[in-house]
Amino acid sequence: MLLASGCVPKLEKKEEVIQEDGKQEKAIIPNYQISENFYRTIVPFKPGKARGMVVSNLNTRYDIVEFETGLMRIAQDHFSPEKYLFQEGQMLDGDTVRAWLKRKYTAEQLEEKKLKPEENLGLNPVDSGKGSTEQRNEKSPIYLAHVMEHNYLTKTDKNSLQLSGAVIGLALNSVHYYTKEKYGAVYDYKISAEEVEREGKKIAEEVAKRVRTTKGLKDVPVTIALFKQEAQNSVVPGNFIAYTHLDANDDTIGSWEKVNEKYYLFPSAQAEKDHRDDMTYFLNFKQDVEKYFKNYNGVVGKALYNGEELVDLKIEIPIQFYGKAEAIGFTQFVTGLIMDHFPAYIPVEVTISSVSGPEALIVRKANSKEPEVHIY
Repeated sequence: MLLASGCVPKLEKKEEVIQEDGKQEKAIIPNYQISENFYRTIVPFKPGKARGMVVSNLNTRYDIVEFETGLMRIAQDHFSPEKYLFQEGQMLDGDTVRAWLKRKYTAEQLEEKKLKPEENLGLNPVDSGKGSTEQRNEKSPIYLAHVMEHNYLTKTDKNSLQLSGAVIGLALNSVHYYTKEKYGAVYDYKISAEEVEREGKKIAEEVAKRVRTTKGLKDVPVTIALFKQEAQNSVVPGNFIAYTHLDANDDTIGSWEKVNEKYYLFPSAQAEKDHRDDMTYFLNFKQDVEKYFKNYNGVVGKALYNGEELVDLKIEIPIQFYGKAEAIGFTQFVTGLIMDHFPAYIPVEVTISSVSGPEALIVRKANSKEPEVHIY
């Protein structure tokens, strides 16, 4: 049996729940939810069956973080954090994900590799082996980089926990990297946005069918989301481009919802071109920060847009301090600049750090009259 307990004062309130699979395990369900945008997670934490693979399959740490957190944002359209509990994916194991990430094989290649037809599970295009390496890679690039599963649980009337939904994230390459010889130079082929979306939706169609033959996912609602990751040298993460939802018994995709999100680096030529006003706010803020320390230009921002709306701006200020009083004074100075330079509707988060680690965090939520400041 599972013991569901709140994590508020002394965990005094407990209620017994039973897993539907019959396993006898103890767990705690936190009563306290730190934000309406975050899911509660049952304790002890149950790692996903494909845990760790995302680190090696995605290009940058920015993509890794955005892929997972963005998947949770998309989940909220169908699985409310008020009702559902989060758990890492338990149905798609590492071997399954690895098999899906391979290329599809021809009959000849299957015979050569001594594989059975049912083992031909690759979702990436066939490499025919014909033509030059460059021609083959540009004609059939690797589109699918990673598959991530999240599970969402609910309590039933019988006071038990059950799997009530899942979200499958498909990370897609915007750049395909390849070599012409073993250990040789790395070449890249940029995949157009239209091609990424088109091929991603084709892959999703097959994933939808496979999900319905996977134990545990046969008859639960499933959301499938497409994430386009950035190049290996990018300093901003990629973004989700579309998602679809399958009701409990659907095994084919009906329609897609477009996700109009995009990250920008501040300052950058692209941000200047697409969002001049917001860029001006940032540059004026940056200029005043640099007045505090001469010959300093390390202020960098990462802005998330939903359509034309700036929904999140994170600014990093790495700097060298020679005492705590100096760090406190600088933090107060920057807090004032945030209130002066950015309109109230823009949510801003500023991290101030030194070689010793984080020094301060300043958070000004949208339309908030007072910022939250923490000195480490």
